[in-house]
Amino acid sequence: MSYRKTLKLLFGVAGGSAVLVFAAAAADSHGYLGEQRGDAASRWWRLTVLRAAQPAWSSASSHTPAPSGHAWDFNWDKRDPSALTNGKKKESATEDPGPEQDNSKPKATRNILLIRHSQYNLSGNSDKERILTPLGREQAELTGQRLAALGLKYDVLIHSSMARATETANIISKHLPGSEGPTAGSLAPDATNTHSRVSFCSSCLTGPGVELLSCDLLREGAPIEPVPPVTHWKPDAVQYHEDGARIEAAFRRYIHRADAKQKEDSYEIIVCHANVIRYFVCRALQFPPEGWLRMGLNNGSITWLTIRPSGRVALRTLGDAGFMPPDKLTRT
Repeated sequence: MSYRKTLKLLFGVAGGSAVLVFAAAAADSHGYLGEQRGDAASRWWRLTVLRAAQPAWSSASSHTPAPSGHAWDFNWDKRDPSALTNGKKKESATEDPGPEQDNSKPKATRNILLIRHSQYNLSGNSDKERILTPLGREQAELTGQRLAALGLKYDVLIHSSMARATETANIISKHLPGSEGPTAGSLAPDATNTHSRVSFCSSCLTGPGVELLSCDLLREGAPIEPVPPVTHWKPDAVQYHEDGARIEAAFRRYIHRADAKQKEDSYEIIVCHANVIRYFVCRALQFPPEGWLRMGLNNGSITWLTIRPSGRVALRTLGDAGFMPPDKLTRT
């Protein structure tokens, strides 16, 4: 066998074993296969070697991975108008939709930009002492500049009530057009309003600019025990039980399709924490939520979720921090 053919076998067999193929080519080049087995036997043996070198998934019947079998749940947020009418389940799938149901259909798209807080003082003994470092304040400025450069009309800026998220949000808000500055209102865990662009109570509105609100539900925590487990971080079962319920409640409040009354697409900023954002992403994309710790997010990074009126969800960016110089990137 020629040198060219040997190289073709070595590098051209997709997914094959290079060592096995190379050994077969070398043996054949010395005439061992032809001398001992005959030309026909030699060709058959080479074909057997090539087949053995192919990965199992490359057979004609399975060129692609098998689907998981889990269909997309269009009513994941319990707001699908085809499933509910005035809070009641439709009696018949063939029932003609009336004007009332048509008016209940969402028409706008929600864009939710999830921002991880900037670098903060890890040595603080309490939340009030865990404020941003000088680098963290630089990161928040860069994130604010990036959000402003996108040229979007932001409707609201909601942030976790923890000190590092609050400070990050206040710095970012200075860069947003029409912003009203420091925190103007708050949303406690027992608040009755459900978030959408038009559903805030009037006492939370501060003017024509971007609303700036604080929410306890968005505080950092342990959403669900991660799989696979890690050895460096092991909250107890009580923390998972308490934090998980709170963070799930935050997801249900903020991550859903638009209300039917919303006429225009919205752009909403949420400044919170890495664990919360990663859990939100898994839940919104209907991925196993226990996989949240398999992702990493830089401080000040932007994660962008888009929720269509139909209930479809798209992840436009995950942890985007490309707008920061390399020496400003941290993940604390």
